[in-house]
Amino acid sequence: MKSAADLPDREQARRQVLAVVARIPAGCVASYGQVAFEAGLPGRARWVGKVLAETLEAAEGWHRVLRNDGALGLPKSSPAHAEQRSRLVTEGHRFHNDRLDIAARRWRPRSELPLID
Repeated sequence: MKSAADLPDREQARRQVLAVVARIPAGCVASYGQVAFEAGLPGRARWVGKVLAETLEAAEGWHRVLRNDGALGLPKSSPAHAEQRSRLVTEGHRFHNDRLDIAARRWRPRSELPLID
């Protein structure tokens, strides 16, 4: 696993992550790995999660980022988990067994490139 210490400019990488998350349109979702890939940081899905956890309310579109299996990445007992679920339902997403069908609703900004997740 690649760590944040390996990043040459962590602040620039953080801004790249937040910019990608802000581009995810309503009605679509992305995995942490997809956000890392789109931000030019392949292999750093966990670091994306850390960035979002640290800047949750300031990160526009944060609620559209999920685990690759369609589950929410936040602890079920947390207020942020309930907020994320509520926002996604408001955008028209439906949950089945606490997961979204991420494949059906995945954001495709670079459809010509294969997704590395």
